[in-house]
Amino acid sequence: MAKLHLVGIGGVGMSALAEALMDIGAEVTGSERFMDQGKPLPVLDALRSQGAQIFPQDGSGVTPDVRSVVASSAIEPDNTDLLAANRLGVEVIHRSVALARAISPKTLVAVAGTCGKSTITAMLGHILEEAGFDPFVVNGAPCVNWHSGMRTGAVRNGRGEFCVAEMDESDRSLLNFNPEHAIISNCSADHFCLIESNEIFDNFLTHVSGLVLDGRYDTEPMPEIHEHEWSCEFLYRGKVLTLPHPGRHNALNAWQAARMAEKLGATTDDCIRAMATFRGIKRRLELVGIRGDGVRVIDEYAHNTEKIRASLETLRSRSKRVLALWRPHGYGPLFKMFDSLVEMFTETLRPDDMLFLLPVFDAGGTAKRDINSDALYERLIANGVKCELLPDHPAVIERISELVRHGDIIVTMGARDPDLPLTASLLSR
Repeated sequence: MAKLHLVGIGGVGMSALAEALMDIGAEVTGSERFMDQGKPLPVLDALRSQGAQIFPQDGSGVTPDVRSVVASSAIEPDNTDLLAANRLGVEVIHRSVALARAISPKTLVAVAGTCGKSTITAMLGHILEEAGFDPFVVNGAPCVNWHSGMRTGAVRNGRGEFCVAEMDESDRSLLNFNPEHAIISNCSADHFCLIESNEIFDNFLTHVSGLVLDGRYDTEPMPEIHEHEWSCEFLYRGKVLTLPHPGRHNALNAWQAARMAEKLGATTDDCIRAMATFRGIKRRLELVGIRGDGVRVIDEYAHNTEKIRASLETLRSRSKRVLALWRPHGYGPLFKMFDSLVEMFTETLRPDDMLFLLPVFDAGGTAKRDINSDALYERLIANGVKCELLPDHPAVIERISELVRHGDIIVTMGARDPDLPLTASLLSR
């Protein structure tokens, strides 16, 4: 099999691609800037244990025997690995192209949409697994059911007909796929305005040759959802489907996954049985721990307006007070979502709730740095939101530890920053 070098192999999407490539027999090397900075990343240990060779991000891993250098849209053109590839005449391809090539022998079931696609991908994969279809699954986040040993949890190495894969609209890379079947969970303004986002999904559907479940124009009535302390349930085909996770949005994810699974051949009983044993997604309302004082600590990937709103609405109904940390994952997204973020936090946070903001996560490169979290802080304070702007994670841990009391829920939220789950873990002790 071919040898591929992945730039930024420690990222969520790239580490999943690395694992998928190794599962089909490819030789994989990669580089990671966080390793260069001396930051430990358990995912690198997992990849090494499966045979990946990890290099510093200095071009040394790009050798003449590499067939393709793989990069995501987050990698800058002047990255040393890309420059080395150009020097050696090695093909450079996007992550999505590498994945499309790797899974081309499978019947692709694509999961797209602004919100919920990682959860739906894992749910659909889990149902098909329980139904005996043995699917290959490539997700944008680790599924707890598959997170064991030295596997990332984002990939299920199945040998069946189907490949279930999450598609990314943020860089339009979903257009590099030609799925047989597809789900679009929903659409809201995130990386693009609402009109442009809908246009991207409409374009994507022209690539789909088979079954489509489009949540934007769903004609099937949504079920009545009953929420409990840390679970929810609804009637599905006349039977009770119980999901051992909170949140109306999670129930709707399960509803969409179950309907597509049935279209692909699973039974209603398969769907109900699988959802009862679905253990969730890492960093998706993940219960990190319950402190001695009874305080729940949650880690959550929510990084856009609607995802944050759904998470906070779910948690506030289960607590006297929410202490929420959020870190913007980029300058551009903060700028685009600024007004909607102000509106959402103002509407969603109760008078006793508190929001803690960290500076924008700076991944380097040539991003425009003309906005930061202080602007959001000032607008929220003007709107009467209890908000504090803190410089770093140690300051967050110290401040929340001072304030937390029985009946609270602590939640850390945001994308990209690898220290967010670590902070959640430290706060749960």
